[in-house]
Amino acid sequence: MNYAVFTVSTPDFTPDEAVRKIRNAGYDGIEWRVQDDPHDTAERSFWQGNKATLPLTGFDTDAPAWKRMTAEAGLAIPAVATYVKCHELDKAELAMRGTAALGAPALRIQVPGYDGTEPFTSLWDTARAQYATIAEMAASHGVKALVELHHRTIVPSASAARRFLEGLDPSHVGAIHDAGNMVIEGWEHPRMAMEVLGPFLAHVHIKNAHWLPTEGNSPGARRWTPAFCPIPEGVADLREVMRALRHVGYDGWMTFEDFSTDHPVEENLVNNLAYIKAIEQEVAAEA
Repeated sequence: MNYAVFTVSTPDFTPDEAVRKIRNAGYDGIEWRVQDDPHDTAERSFWQGNKATLPLTGFDTDAPAWKRMTAEAGLAIPAVATYVKCHELDKAELAMRGTAALGAPALRIQVPGYDGTEPFTSLWDTARAQYATIAEMAASHGVKALVELHHRTIVPSASAARRFLEGLDPSHVGAIHDAGNMVIEGWEHPRMAMEVLGPFLAHVHIKNAHWLPTEGNSPGARRWTPAFCPIPEGVADLREVMRALRHVGYDGWMTFEDFSTDHPVEENLVNNLAYIKAIEQEVAAEA
């Protein structure tokens, strides 16, 4: 297995700091966050003001420089994580040109969110048609477009992703399994999920989450809210995830996307890799 870090989880690192610190922590690759995100914002978070972000504007022309910087640090680029949605064809074209110039094999192209305010069937049918166009575009650029299993979207589970991608060529489209997202919505037994995805299993994200009681619950009723947490402490059993990946013969990339804030990012980088490598060794010994 090869391990990378998605730079959404390193918001305080500049790109040159990110490649150096991620490589020094022992990782094999980096998954760049690509988004037009102003870095000078007063409110810095994983998703706003993230310094370890490559701008989408000019991505295709700037990509060779980012590729050189990444390669000089000794890191591969297994995928690019954009925030482009499947109806944004001009942005998708730009992102694919940049991904190809970066030398990465795949990029995330998002599907619509779902909050219950619009009819599901029309959202689904429209997005499916749009993703067929995305697949054609990906083929023309020699990259693969990836759907991430993500809560509060029309594709929160492996079963939904398989149904969404069915009929498209898995050479040009695929799915990102994300156990942490699926804790919040879309959980399926990892072995079943991997088997369901079949040829569309293209990439894996690793993070974790748990559920906490909401303050102010009325007597006799309890409400819960999800929160991301340190990877070893969440609901998702990553041993079962690793066993399932081994069962289906997946030996590709696992990218860490840690949104926990209990420890400094530098500690998370070291501890997460040690934790998952120990699990990988345990699972290999079981086999």
